[in-house]
Order: sequence, then C-alpha cells, then structure tokens
Amino acid sequence: MVVVAHQSSEEKLEIVHMTIDELTDNGYVFIGMDHFAKPGDELAIAQRQGELHRNFQGYTTKPDSELFGFGVTAISMLHDVYVQNYKGLKDFYRSIDENQTPLEKLVKLAEPDNLLRREVIMELMCHFRLDKREISQKHGIDFDEYFALDLQMLQEFEDDGLVINGCDIIEVTPSGRLMVRNIAYCFDAYSRERKQQRFSKSI
Repeated sequence: MVVVAHQSSEEKLEIVHMTIDELTDNGYVFIGMDHFAKPGDELAIAQRQGELHRNFQGYTTKPDSELFGFGVTAISMLHDVYVQNYKGLKDFYRSIDENQTPLEKLVKLAEPDNLLRREVIMELMCHFRLDKREISQKHGIDFDEYFALDLQMLQEFEDDGLVINGCDIIEVTPSGRLMVRNIAYCFDAYSRERKQQRFSKSI
C-alpha cells in the first residue's frame, strides 16, 4: 500500500497511478492491491487463466489449501474454520504448559451466507469482476435482491468511478483496482457495523 500524507485525494491517486505505471512499464503485472509480479510468475499466469485464488495471507495459486499458524497471535485456516492463537504471552504459555492448544478464537463459516459472501469477495479481489448471473444460478438467488444492502454500500465507489455495477457484471475499473479490498468488503456483512472508509482516506 502506498501511503502519502498531507495530500489531497486527487494528488494521492495520481501518485498511486504513477507508481503503478512505473512498475508496469518495467515489466511487472499489477495483480491487485499492493501485489505485483513478472508476467512469467505463477500468480500472473493464474490470473490470466482465471485461476487465481486468495486467502487471508494473500494471493495464491492453490485453492482450498489448509494453513497452519504457529506462535502467538498466529491464525490457521482449515477449509471453513478459522482459529487464532492467544495474543498474550501469559495465556499462550499457560496453554502450552497445560498441554492444550493455545486457541483464543474459533470461527466456523457454518452458514451458507458466509460461504457465499467469501466467494463473492474473493472473486472480486482476484479477478476484478464478478458475474452476477453465474452466482445467482450457482446459489439459487437473485443477486441484486440478495445483496441489496451491499449494493447500496457499493454505490459510493460507483460514484467515485472505481467500480461499474452493470445488469449482469460487476467490474472494478483500472482506477479502482488499488481499492479492490474496500470494494470487495462492501459484501462483508460484518462491515455494515462499521463505517466504510472512502477511497481518499484509504490510499
């Protein structure tokens, strides 16, 4: 992420564009957010082929891989279950001394809605576009109806020219690619409980 202090949103966006142009002019592919790769890199190849995936650690070519975290605050992911170790050393070492797994939090995506939203978010983050018809057919829903509240949050990004919400396709514009995390999080139900930052505050 490029951070520039004491600049207007227009100046920040211009600097970000200059950074992206500099890297892409020198042979790098803009994967998304703050990730770049050479065209021959497996991430760039996977994105071109529509096979790029993402987990909480970042972009990956390996879908559904289980991740195991070790140590204080470490997070692990096993399919639809996320667990985090204790953040405090005292609790962490107490669990180890008692021969217990030092887990502080456990979240299971048990609801179909959780899995659906994860799919939508990852699709936007990896490919900068989403086929609403495909999601509707796959999950037996009317996309615009099901995600009505989420699309209201997305409107702010539409107004800023960062995303296009068409009849069948949602597409992130070139200017919006750096803000794809914020755009995708419009579909995170938990984000409704906190105010969504505007792009000018997030660059």
